Amino acid sequence: MIKFYFHPGPNPIKIALFLEETGLEFELVPVDTLKGEQHSEQYRAINPNSKTPAIEDNGVRVFDSNAILLYLADKTGLLAGSPENRGELLSWLMFIATGLGPYSGQCVHFTHHAPEKIDYAANRYRRETQRHYEVLDAHLNNRDFIVADELSIADIAAWGWVDRIDFVLGEDALASYPNVQRWFNLINSRPAIARARNMGKDIEFKTEFDEQAKRSFFPQNYAVDAK
Repeated sequence: MIKFYFHPGPNPIKIALFLEETGLEFELVPVDTLKGEQHSEQYRAINPNSKTPAIEDNGVRVFDSNAILLYLADKTGLLAGSPENRGELLSWLMFIATGLGPYSGQCVHFTHHAPEKIDYAANRYRRETQRHYEVLDAHLNNRDFIVADELSIADIAAWGWVDRIDFVLGEDALASYPNVQRWFNLINSRPAIARARNMGKDIEFKTEFDEQAKRSFFPQNYAVDAK
């Protein structure tokens, strides 16, 4: 059975949605990242990058949300698209993995968490996030799904971040991208969405973003200068 290492967030919820859409059996393993559990020796053996999500599948470890989506789709043949659309699927999946996701994350950091306001950094990441939304919005013109005519892991990967757009770009930001908004509403109407959102609700994760949480989330900011 798949062990799914989970903490609520835009990347783990992608895997939650894949699992709920496909009905694969799994064991949920909580990793409280605000308490720093991702930095334990045991968890680093699963994900040396000390982030969630990760999975173990009969002795095979896979970390990074988009790698997990690819692995599970390839293994099961579910939500993997067709061979004819493989190049398109990989292109959009990497667009999300290297662009929409990380720029959104850095936009959040410099907007909400940076200890000092750096206008250049905040503007840089906000505009790049917006640019990626513009690219996706143009692509989704007259399309229901990102690749071909059916749900795929590309949609799941994008949904995880678009679901947090209000926190990333501000309230009602999605209205600036009508095609993305239409696509998001279509994905959001799927029954598996509610189940994915409820995953882990019975687990008491730390919620206060206090000094302990900051040190757990941004350990590089507290690194000792070794001279």
